[in-house]
Amino acid sequence: MEKNEKIVFETEEGDVDFYVLEQTMIAGTNYILVTDDLSSEEGSFLILKEEKITNSEDEEIATYGVIEDENELKAVIKVFDELLEDIDLEV
Repeated sequence: MEKNEKIVFETEEGDVDFYVLEQTMIAGTNYILVTDDLSSEEGSFLILKEEKITNSEDEEIATYGVIEDENELKAVIKVFDELLEDIDLEV
């Protein structure tokens, strides 16, 4: 994924647009940092974890979901904080 690439997520409430700020891989797992607003520092952010699933045609596809484990989330936030020195991530 390219930085600032717009991606659309399908949620139960409908489609939501996010912009990729950064991407990293930790222990073989891909994580992306996304925001809903590139134009201001007030936008919210999410860190999403890639999960591979196999569809009905036996093709492996990537899906992204929120990180449920608090310790994993803190560790990934620390990595993104180091990658993005000009952005202060607050939980």
